[in-house]
Amino acid sequence: MSLLQVSDEISNACLKAGRPLKTVELIAVSKVQPNDRVLAVLEQGHRIFGENRVQEAEGKWTAFKETFLDVKLHLLGPLQTNKTRAALELFDCIHSLDRPKLAKSIARIAQEIGYCASLFVQVNTGLEDQKAGINPTDVDDFIANCRLMDLPVVGLMCIPPTAEEASLHFALLAKLAERNGIDQLSMGMSGDFGKAISFGATHVRVGSAIFGARVAPVPS
Repeated sequence: MSLLQVSDEISNACLKAGRPLKTVELIAVSKVQPNDRVLAVLEQGHRIFGENRVQEAEGKWTAFKETFLDVKLHLLGPLQTNKTRAALELFDCIHSLDRPKLAKSIARIAQEIGYCASLFVQVNTGLEDQKAGINPTDVDDFIANCRLMDLPVVGLMCIPPTAEEASLHFALLAKLAERNGIDQLSMGMSGDFGKAISFGATHVRVGSAIFGARVAPVPS
């Protein structure tokens, strides 16, 4: 597949769902992708990218952002509290707000630097032990506490279990968002973004379908 083909599929999914195309943002997931592939997508005009690790993103995007000034970066992977400052300085949006300790760290550092990225609360819709995220039953209280800290929580994010029907998780995330007055949903990846759009996804995260198979990092 390619950027153009993915964009066409998103357009078709929006049309089928009766939604305007402008209501869905395509995040090109560039994690573990070589710079030449990322540059090729940048040169096609795409400007919204996702990374999983702060350190990798710093090495890749510091130079690119000097040339492509309108790039918007989304942090999709887990954020360690000791990387909070670096993340807030580099990313426009963080999709992995997943615990009270991190919320407090973001609030404190945002106060110090006078800026905070837009935040998505990651919800562990499948209650998977190996996955980060807020338990669905705790989401309301967590969002309320984030709002007390003046954190800009704009959306919810989930990664459905691979062995379960994704639609059930997309529907749950949409319900939690509506209940909390949130209108942005980060859900849907290469294999299911069309389905996610039908349940209200506003941000879909697509990597290999745009860039090709990931390239494993060379051991140092």
